[in-house]
Amino acid sequence: MLERLPSSWNLARLRLVVQLFTFFLTVWGSTVLGYYAADKISTALPALSCAYDQQNGGYCVLIPLQHQMHHRIGEALVKAQQISQQVLLPTLISLGSFALFFFVLGKAFCAWVCPLGTVQEWLNRLGRRLGLQQNAIAPRATARVRPWKWLILLSLVFAVPLAAGMGVAPHSLGNPYCDVCPSRVVTTLLTGNVDEFAVNESSWLKFALGAVANTLFGFVVIAALALRQPFCRICPMLAMNAMLRHASLTRLVKRQSDKCDKCGICHKACPMDIHEIHTEHGRKAFHEDCTLCGRCAEYCPDDGVISIRFGPWAVFQSSRNYYKQRVKNESPNGDPKPIRIVRKKDAADLA
Repeated sequence: MLERLPSSWNLARLRLVVQLFTFFLTVWGSTVLGYYAADKISTALPALSCAYDQQNGGYCVLIPLQHQMHHRIGEALVKAQQISQQVLLPTLISLGSFALFFFVLGKAFCAWVCPLGTVQEWLNRLGRRLGLQQNAIAPRATARVRPWKWLILLSLVFAVPLAAGMGVAPHSLGNPYCDVCPSRVVTTLLTGNVDEFAVNESSWLKFALGAVANTLFGFVVIAALALRQPFCRICPMLAMNAMLRHASLTRLVKRQSDKCDKCGICHKACPMDIHEIHTEHGRKAFHEDCTLCGRCAEYCPDDGVISIRFGPWAVFQSSRNYYKQRVKNESPNGDPKPIRIVRKKDAADLA
């Protein structure tokens, strides 16, 4: 298991290596694979890899879904034609490819692969290095934010493109989520392409969508310096992944244990401020906002209480020895300095 890694390694460092590799692949991958190589890697990744990036090696499922809502299903319904394989098959292929990816790695795509998630994490590390005050969202505020990812998914990915295909909404609203997605701006800027950062003035609607995209881009860049994963909390891909989280082979498991005394370290370590991880166990602990980054398991001081599992196998699980080593280097909220253990009974053991 991963807790047996050499002392110079830990789960966070392993995740950083995976992030660096997949970041290069999803942003500049075509420079190695070639732009037309087998239609890149995939057009159905469960992560925000932008199709507007002309150098990427694969992009997310949201843009083909929007196009199929618009050009396939919507137009077929408004023409009252029989929904045939020519209409449904492309959508089923996109959803099937997404489901296949998700079945293997599940929500880990968010924390280990998504380039926008990686950029936010790096910006937050920069903010901490600059000494900026770091903020966490209280449970009550978190509860108010959580519905937004579902609203964005249902409206901008499904409803509006479908309405555009039916002629109810303007044709230019065929892929409205991509028009406002900050990943489109972030990843294209990283390739040196400034076209997506420029606001389109061809129509008031394009101008408005471009202004929203740049506003979200600015929000992500600024907020991520003082808040962990700000956009992930409202990301429609997170909602897509949340729908199937219990169907994946890769999942988070927290077992009920007398060892767990609700110390709250796992909650503090969670970059998504999921308070349920220390108040619940079983299926409820694997919350819809979880990105499977593994920090709760890294910072749980009890053996085997929290684990990341692939099918019946524990890939990584909380370990007291691992925890002792981990807190020497970094505190649960990400500050790069040692901390004192919050539980009195631990202090003697860790002194």
